[in-house]
Amino acid sequence: MSMGTNIKTLREQRKLTQEQIAEKLDISFQAVSSWERDEYKPDTDKLIRLAELLDVSVSAIVEEKANTFKLKDAIYNWEHMKTYVKTTARNLKLKNTLKAVDYAVEAHFGQKRKKSDIPYIYHPLNLACHALSMGLTEDEIIAACMLHDVVEDCGKKPEELPVNDETKELVRLLTHEKTTDSNRDDMMKAYYDAIAENPKAALIKCIDRCNNLTTMSWGLSRDRIYRMIKETEEYFPRLLKVVKAEVDFNNAAWLLQYQMESMLDIYKRLM
Repeated sequence: MSMGTNIKTLREQRKLTQEQIAEKLDISFQAVSSWERDEYKPDTDKLIRLAELLDVSVSAIVEEKANTFKLKDAIYNWEHMKTYVKTTARNLKLKNTLKAVDYAVEAHFGQKRKKSDIPYIYHPLNLACHALSMGLTEDEIIAACMLHDVVEDCGKKPEELPVNDETKELVRLLTHEKTTDSNRDDMMKAYYDAIAENPKAALIKCIDRCNNLTTMSWGLSRDRIYRMIKETEEYFPRLLKVVKAEVDFNNAAWLLQYQMESMLDIYKRLM
């Protein structure tokens, strides 16, 4: 696609009019129209401001795209994942997990993943399936994967969760309060410090981060993606070290580190 087609496509995806773009850039809507018809190209200053407005890289605007790819937000059907987790939990007699699955489905009912129509429950189910696929079958770990966001996002309290005390403690550790620009650094440091004291919580947090890295291209703004990259590089090497120190988690730690570092490298190159 041409630069003009890229601009028009990105503008329409964000439900912006030519007039709105023009107002933000302090130009006429005719100028925007001429860009989209490939009659003229924006100068460097306007191109940079346009990229910021559309929340994309400059290359996403200027590069001609010979091919377009069909994208999909979800790889697996969440109901199939739910069946898999519950069936596995029954076979392995994971009592906490069985309770956690149904509780999480109800607690997250009606919630969607950011900038998508995907039911939010897709995320905790992904974590549980990810853990099981790495051979992690400890009841508290899988149950906490399912419940890790219900306190933070659904207004639940750790003490009311239908699971044992160890699982409640894992969920409590994985829950953090909302931050502001002024207190974010201190609060996030304290949050990750506490998680690092518990290998199971560190393990679940690493699985959570891997899943969030794979979806942040469509769920987060460029500024949030930059922040996610910096946060991952600052805090997760320590968590991975904690996970690696546990013999039962060695294989999982290797896979998680590989996925995490691969995703970071891909995002850095594309951005």
